[in-house]
Amino acid sequence: MPSVSGDETPLADLIEAALSGCAHLEVVRDGDTVVARTNLGRSQRVVIAGHIDTVPINANLPTRFETIDGVEYLWGRGTVDMKAGVAVQLKLAAELTDPAVDVTWMWYDHEEVSADLNGLGRLARNRPDLFAGDFAVLGEPTRSQVEGGCNGNLRVEIRSFGLRAHSARAWVGDNAIHKLAPVFATLAEYQPQEVDVDGLVYREGLNAVGVTGGIAGNVIPDEAMVHVNYRFAPSRSGQDAIAHIHELFPDYDITVVDLAEGARPGLDAPLAQDFLAAVGAGVPGGVEARPKYGWTDVARFSALGVPAVNYGPGDPLKAHADDERVPVDQITECERGLRAWLTASATS
Repeated sequence: MPSVSGDETPLADLIEAALSGCAHLEVVRDGDTVVARTNLGRSQRVVIAGHIDTVPINANLPTRFETIDGVEYLWGRGTVDMKAGVAVQLKLAAELTDPAVDVTWMWYDHEEVSADLNGLGRLARNRPDLFAGDFAVLGEPTRSQVEGGCNGNLRVEIRSFGLRAHSARAWVGDNAIHKLAPVFATLAEYQPQEVDVDGLVYREGLNAVGVTGGIAGNVIPDEAMVHVNYRFAPSRSGQDAIAHIHELFPDYDITVVDLAEGARPGLDAPLAQDFLAAVGAGVPGGVEARPKYGWTDVARFSALGVPAVNYGPGDPLKAHADDERVPVDQITECERGLRAWLTASATS
């Protein structure tokens, strides 16, 4: 079913209807976010969440099965990001009537658009009590491997100012675009740090992602701007990241346009260790946690004091791609791993 951001209501209706008949679940609806939770009096509670919206469709519906080099895939918009994970969560929510821990399942809207519309953020404002838990799993695509925490994300605009003049008499003006040359030099020479945070090594990144300037083909520009994106390790706070930008570009006007805190891995929690053991039990050599370089909603749980990891089927490199597709065996492996964890006596 199509569910591009802003058009999630029909899918949310079906999820709510599917779960409302489950006697072991309390179902709560907030806009197009659906929450279902057990209340079995267990000593621990986990939260498992996934977003139901997708980026716009681009000739990649309806979904279909296809086989490439002997591997069976489910092809189509949203199969990776992140309806395969949502399907796993929905199946387990309905079937696990007696899990070893209490479980809060969340399916939320508007993840792929502006953060102020994010359904998980809205739910946190409206019903913060629903986020109570000892550990959380976000079903973002990770190839059904475990990715702990996430990098923070900062975007800034760096501006230079000059003086307009006719380009035939440039010496009476002051070219603002030329003044950005040191900014580009610093960016080109910048060596991203690799930062060990609780045993996982996060790679940072600092890049120009846009540039504007110029008034006309015969006018020396009096203002120019470069848009810079800084992905910073979760050991830094957002304010640390902003301070680092000011250290690198002390002579420029800097405006923060977006800031999202990172999240530490949270893998030292006992439930996290149980999780790694359970999902790795069916994998030769077990499962080794990796860092999440991008930003995900695990940061929302981390900010609330709930350690969280990313775990879901699908290759992140295929998210949003026109040939978006997920290996079927990753879907079944994710279902096996979560089922093993949620039913293991070790977590009770």
